[in-house]
Amino acid sequence: MYVAELRRQISQCGQKYAQSRGVPHRLSYGAMPAVVFEPDEDARLHGNFLEASYRAILKNSQWHRRLTKVHSQRKVLPEAAHGCWRELDSCHSSDALLMNVFCHPRTLCTAAVQNLLGVEAGAVAEFGYRARVPLAIGKFDRTEVDMRIGNLLVESKLTEADFQRKSKSFAEAYRDFHEVFDCRRLPQTSTEYLSYQLLRNVLAAHAIQGSFCVLADQRRPDMLEAWFAVMQAVKPIELRTRCKVLTWQELTTVLPKRLQSFLREKYLIVAAGNSPHANAYRVTWPSKDYD
Repeated sequence: MYVAELRRQISQCGQKYAQSRGVPHRLSYGAMPAVVFEPDEDARLHGNFLEASYRAILKNSQWHRRLTKVHSQRKVLPEAAHGCWRELDSCHSSDALLMNVFCHPRTLCTAAVQNLLGVEAGAVAEFGYRARVPLAIGKFDRTEVDMRIGNLLVESKLTEADFQRKSKSFAEAYRDFHEVFDCRRLPQTSTEYLSYQLLRNVLAAHAIQGSFCVLADQRRPDMLEAWFAVMQAVKPIELRTRCKVLTWQELTTVLPKRLQSFLREKYLIVAAGNSPHANAYRVTWPSKDYD
């Protein structure tokens, strides 16, 4: 229910944004079409990105490579005039949202942002970070983490259905799995652990003695509750205190004003407490004593 409603809102905002700005775009097929934006390479502009963020991306080779990931659902998209649709062309892309925010030249220069995230001044965002999560057999899982800033790992979510799931044998192959988690308290079925991405990223933060943050939308209480279900099962208290959740609505309160306006217009992301939909998506946090 939550994901469908959020997709609808963002699709509507994307269409209005594209039409009002006159930026090149197309609609996917289906009853609830997504907006995909076409880059204007001559003008060095892209309708899915704020101008300041996009130009910063083009100047950074590591960031620029993230733009080349091919869209996984090309069959539901019309033919692309620029050759091929990319994942970050879509209005629903959480990676595009993440890069709009953290590639903006002023975001990580803001002390309020640094304090909220717990990162040091001068830290630079690295997207698609290949974490080295130790396996019991002595090798490493190099699965991507959405972003790393200093010793902070970030998982970014928007309209994804969930945090994925994996078989218990797969998850328990991580070297530190039983040291980090109380397996009895993890969300699970008889054969699988739920929210696998969260488990892996907590283990990645543990491996580097760093922190982990889930960035999600307050309109997705299902995702926020999934995170708290995992966090209650983290055994080391010090690690648990280095794990947190942050909503886009909370983050936007400390972002540059132009970026705030962009997020409001294009995603209906409004500073926490000011959203017209806030009451409809209110979350009741667990009252358990996790210590």
